[in-house]
Parts: sequence; C-alpha cells; structure tokens
Amino acid sequence: MIRSIWEVELRVQSSIARLPRNGNSRVTINDLAEALGIAKGTVSRALNGYSDISDGTKLRVAKQAQMMGYRPLSHAQAIKTGRVKSLGLVLQVNERDGQRPFLTDFLDGVSRQASAENWTLTVATATSDEEGLESLQRLAEERKADGFILPRTKIKDPRVALLNQLAVPFVLYGRTQDLGNSAWFDFLGEDAIEEAVIRLADFGHQRIGFINGGKIFNYSLLREKGYRTGLKRRGYKLDKSLIRKDAVTVDQGYREALSLLRLDLPPTAIICALDMAALGVYQAATETGLDIGRDLSVIAYDGIPEGGYASPPLTTFSVDSRIAGERLAALLIACIRGTEPETLRESAYATLMARGSDGVPVCDSEDLARKIRAATKKRESITC
Repeated sequence: MIRSIWEVELRVQSSIARLPRNGNSRVTINDLAEALGIAKGTVSRALNGYSDISDGTKLRVAKQAQMMGYRPLSHAQAIKTGRVKSLGLVLQVNERDGQRPFLTDFLDGVSRQASAENWTLTVATATSDEEGLESLQRLAEERKADGFILPRTKIKDPRVALLNQLAVPFVLYGRTQDLGNSAWFDFLGEDAIEEAVIRLADFGHQRIGFINGGKIFNYSLLREKGYRTGLKRRGYKLDKSLIRKDAVTVDQGYREALSLLRLDLPPTAIICALDMAALGVYQAATETGLDIGRDLSVIAYDGIPEGGYASPPLTTFSVDSRIAGERLAALLIACIRGTEPETLRESAYATLMARGSDGVPVCDSEDLARKIRAATKKRESITC
C-alpha cells in the first residue's frame, strides 16, 4: 500500500459565453454541431485531435467550444476514446534537494499547457525509488493518467523500462544514456558548463575546479562533459584532482570546496553543477579567508533565488522551468495522440546571469595557497 501519495487534478476554467439552445445547463456536442452547422462526428473528432480533421476545422470547433463554454464529460470521453485526458507526474520527495529549485514554476507550466488543451494533471509523490515505480504502475493501471512526464532522469532509468513494458506514453525532462525511442525536452547544461569554463579561462584563470551533482543523474555526465570540452577548447590539460562529485546540497558543496581549496595548488575558480553546492563554496571560502569574486571565482547552474541574495550575488546559468513544463506537456499530449516519440525531442539553452561572484583573478594558485594557509593558522591560533 502506498501511503505517501497525494493526487490533484488541475482543470481549465472559463465562463460560459452562451447557453445552449435546448436550455440545458451543460453544453453538448450536439449543441456545438448545430451552432457550427457540421456533423456531430466531425465535432467530436476535432475536439479529440484526430489527424483526419483539418487544422482549420479544429480551430473553428475549439473557438466555438470556448465561446459556448463546452466541457466534455470525462467518463464518457474515456469510454469513447480510451483516454482520460490526464497527464501524470510522480515526484520523488526523498531526494536530497527535493526537486525544489524548479518545482513551482515547472508545475505551473505543465498545468497551464494541459489546461489550454482541456487536459488535466494528476500529481503523486513517493518517498523512495521503489514507491515511485509503484505509483507510476498504479496510476497507469487505474487509468488515472494517459501518459507521464519523467523529471530528473537517471543514467539508467527504471521508469523508462517500466512504462515501455506497460506500453504507456511518456516524455523525459532530461536525457538518459540510452534514449531509444524516447521523447524528451532538456536544457543543454553541458553547453552552459562549457561556456563557464571558457568565461573563466578568458578572465585569466589557469586552474578551474569543478564540483558535479548527483552521480546517478544523467545531467552530471553531461555537465562534466561540458567541463572537459571547455578545458580542451582553451588548451588546458585535464587535472582530475580538480574534479569533485555528488554534491547537491549546501553542506556537500562546502565539503567538496574545502577539499579543493586544501590542495597544494588550489583552483582560483570553481564551477558547480548546481547552485545549492555553490552556496556551500561560499561557506568554504569564508572559512579559508577568501573573498568570493576577488580571491575565488564561482559560477554555477540553476538560477535559484537564493543565488541572487548571496554576497556577492552568484553568477549562474538560469533555466526557465515554466517553459520546460509547458513544452513537456505539449510533447506528451502529442505522444499520447500517436506522434512518434523520436520526433518529439526539443532542447533549449540556459541563460547566463553574470553577477559578482566571478572575475579576473588577483593571484595565482601558489599565492592563493599561501593565503589559505595563513588564514588557517590564524584561525587555529584564535581557537587555541
């Protein structure tokens, strides 16, 4: 029994512009057909997006339905079409960052697009990977959703295997190592991290560290690829001692940043795969006597609000989660309607928000190491 699931349906709401001629409180397909002067079957197929109906007719029917306030009966529609016109989403609340950075805007984008198409959104939560799979299977088998959006894709994602086995449509928010025939939308995080390396190298930084995110997620593979590509483009030799992994929280970012700053030749700049980890770098810099933006440059990825309130504000690559939600909903609806998934693949670029946390280095790695040692000794003497 799944204990932690909550479900909510978000339905489009609009006022009725005109009552039907028969005087009933609910507008029917018969009313639409009579008003438009076309067959009832044509109206029904237009409303359900069938490909044999022209786009012009679909638009004409949709406008008339909106004007008259037509709303289909979901159970009758499900019997007729085999669809409940609901998109499914299972959120894993056990993950350390809880998907919080993107969640509000993301859900808003999904629900808006679903509502625009007269679809609903069914959301469930799970507290473990196993419970997440059980939720997907339950919602599919109980016909609570026609297809699913899968956020935070893993390198090898068991959700993909399950939904393929159940023959249930889905779209990925992200990519996996083996995409097969999957539909997906993703921001090109690898391009953003590559751009961050180029930016720092052009400022004059010679040693650039990288703190990656969760090792089970596919975005980490891609962002490390971007880091390596950026170094190669500027002719820098890869130094694996400058790479740290699996930091998705402030505490983890702090821990990994300290390990980098305690190297004999510490980096003068650090790129983080996630903003939350970058905020931990700020704490590590304070502890080692460094000023962010002057002694140590930091660039991250996500664009969460907390980064703007850091001192100095964090330079980061921002993503539009609302747009992501809208596009994923549109792609999933198309997939459910029969469009081949491999033709439903879109990407977008993250936007650089240049702030005060990065710039030209004031000292090289040797000078930085001496400054860190001096700050450490002073701190230890005060403690004693």
